[in-house]
Amino acid sequence: MNITITGELEELINEQLKSGFFDSPNQVIREGLRLLREQNQLREIRREELRSEIQKGVDAIKEGRFKTYNSADEMIEDVIGEARAEFEARKQNGK
Repeated sequence: MNITITGELEELINEQLKSGFFDSPNQVIREGLRLLREQNQLREIRREELRSEIQKGVDAIKEGRFKTYNSADEMIEDVIGEARAEFEARKQNGK
């Protein structure tokens, strides 16, 4: 396999070699590809978590577990009230 890289990438590889962490350009490229694979795996995990959370919301709506608010202020007051109640419950339980 032949790969052509830009001057900017060649410079990056050379900087990595100068750092002493890598012994060859191949090591630099392998590490870059390993990180790319890891990043793609994390992105897929996050995507699946998001899908799961969306499905929970869809299920809750289908089951009638939701609140309707007449304004953003009304919703904010409710959220703050729930947070205060949870805080007080944790404080009473010593957590």
